Amino acid sequence: MLARTREEVPHSVEVVIEAIERDEHSRNPDLVRIDAVILAETEAQKRILIGAGGQMVKSIGIASRRAIERELGTRVHLDLKVRVRRHWRADERMLDRLGIE
Repeated sequence: MLARTREEVPHSVEVVIEAIERDEHSRNPDLVRIDAVILAETEAQKRILIGAGGQMVKSIGIASRRAIERELGTRVHLDLKVRVRRHWRADERMLDRLGIE
């Protein structure tokens, strides 16, 4: 993800996986659905991550989905959102939840 933002890299971002589900009763039981959120600390970082017309987040999502599919060996539907959470790096509870020391 960060490689795609080049010089405009927002260093204060984190990806939170909200859900991973495999619906074995659906038409495509091999499909894994992943809901993820990219947290940014400012609106400016959010704009960088979304990009013009949503192109950056689309590009990030496609590359991420492909990498996850290679890792899991199955098809993946990745629902990726970008949200602002101000000062998340200073929130001890948030850092604990994310496993960051």
